Amino acid sequence: MKPFARSERVCGQIQKILSDLLQKKINDPRLEMATVTGVKMSRDLKIAYIYFTISGGKKNQENALEGFSSATGFLKKALAKRLGLRYMPDLKFIHDESFDYGSRIDSLLKSIQQEQELP
Repeated sequence: MKPFARSERVCGQIQKILSDLLQKKINDPRLEMATVTGVKMSRDLKIAYIYFTISGGKKNQENALEGFSSATGFLKKALAKRLGLRYMPDLKFIHDESFDYGSRIDSLLKSIQQEQELP
C-alpha cells in the first residue's frame, strides 16, 4: 500500500502552488492578507476544497471570498499548467475557522490565568 493516497499528494501540490500564486501573481487587494491553510479533495479528484484564513474580521472574510471567486478562472488555469492533471478540479473556497477558534480559546485561558493571579 502506498504511504499517501493520490488525492493527498495532489492536495499538497495545490496548496503549494496556490500559496505561491497568492504571493507573486495575484494583485487583488482583497486577497493581500489571505493564507491558504489547507486543501482537501474529493475522492474522485473532481472538487478541491481550499481552506484559507485572513485577519480583520467578517468583512475581510467576505471580501476575500469575493476576491477568490473573481480569481477562480485564473487560478484554475495556472494550476492546470503546473499540475498536469487530466481533469482540473473545481475550486471551492472556505474560510478556515480553526485559527479564530484557537485565538478565542487562548484569550479565554489568559483571562482565567489573570483572574487567578489577582489577590
